[in-house]
Order: sequence, then C-alpha cells, then structure tokens
Amino acid sequence: MLKGLGNLANLGNVMKQAQEMGDKMQELSEQLKTKRVVGSAGGGLVEVEANGVGEAVAVRIDPTLFEKQDREFLEDLLPAAFNAAQQKAKELHAEQMQELTGGLNLPGLSDALGQLGPNDATG
Repeated sequence: MLKGLGNLANLGNVMKQAQEMGDKMQELSEQLKTKRVVGSAGGGLVEVEANGVGEAVAVRIDPTLFEKQDREFLEDLLPAAFNAAQQKAKELHAEQMQELTGGLNLPGLSDALGQLGPNDATG
C-alpha cells in the first residue's frame, strides 16, 4: 500500500538535481559572458569580437576598406564576420556544456539551452 512512496523520495532527489543543474547553467552563462571569440571575414579585413553567449562586443574594420570606398564589399564582410563570431560562440558554449555535464551526452539539452536568449539563461 505504501510502496509508491519511495518514488516520492526519488522525485525530491530529481528536483534537487534539476535545481543544481539550473544553478550551474546560470553560472555557466555568466562565465560565457566574460569569454571572447573573434569572427573574421575578408582575410581579417573585418573582425567581430563577441562574448561566449554570442553578443557582439566590438567590431574592427581595416582602414584600407574605407580608403577603397567599397561599401558593398564592406556590407558583405560584416555579416560574414558576425556569423563567424556567433558560430565560434556556439562552439565555445558546446565545449563548456560538455565540461559541465562531464561529457555526458544529453540529447536535446544543448538545443533546448540554445533556444534560450542571453536574458532567459540568466533569469
């Protein structure tokens, strides 16, 4: 009759572990904000520096691009550099997740967390 009560204790442990994981995820998000990645385009003519959650923090443009006054070329390079920086941020995030989970492959976890915006992940 009271057999099912053992599962309630397990539920408590699961909830505690979920809370701990949430705390670790918030800490990871804060750490990622301090990390930097650089995406470049045009052989380094344009560089975008982003933090580990993919937010752009700096853009560097080689002065020769202004001298050439090639606006279209610059307009092509900027998105490419932003995309490269964002990709590197995603890779950094995945690496940090692997460390956090001890290499445990949790299907869908990275995708689910990737759907969170920077503000969502930190509360």
